[in-house]
Amino acid sequence: MKRAGEVLSAIFDERLMKKARSYSGLFAFWTEAVQKSGIAAAADHSRIKELDRGILLIEVDHPGWKQILQTKQSRLLNDFRRRFSELEISGISLMLSRDPITQTGDGETAKEAIDTNTAEESPAVTKAATHDQTENAGYNSIKDEVFKETLKRLEQSITARENSPAKRNNK
Repeated sequence: MKRAGEVLSAIFDERLMKKARSYSGLFAFWTEAVQKSGIAAAADHSRIKELDRGILLIEVDHPGWKQILQTKQSRLLNDFRRRFSELEISGISLMLSRDPITQTGDGETAKEAIDTNTAEESPAVTKAATHDQTENAGYNSIKDEVFKETLKRLEQSITARENSPAKRNNK
């Protein structure tokens, strides 16, 4: 059986792997961040949706949780900036989720369904989502469906960022 690191290496080149490690650590840090802020229960009702142009997008399942998180927003932002300085996080945006936020077996929050809105917004993501079977071979060995789908969304997000017009203009 292949280890997760071997699967990831097969999917991403080294440059993308470095970004992926920081990016995935960002999502895993959410529970710890809200616990440090004194609102551990918020982890069950919120999650990081995306990091977009330096803004950390947080989804919540109820307006009350949004208000609670707003009271700790400065502290959360400072914690994320310290922990992930290489990601240049400049702000936090809180929004209500359209999808239910549920718990996986390991205590991390995850969607019940995959968010397809991102693929509809970006042609690069749509192209990345249409890999043939050989390109998905690394994913096929992953048994945990939530983890597998998280990795696929991560790959799509990184591909979209790498192919974005702003990124191409900076090269």
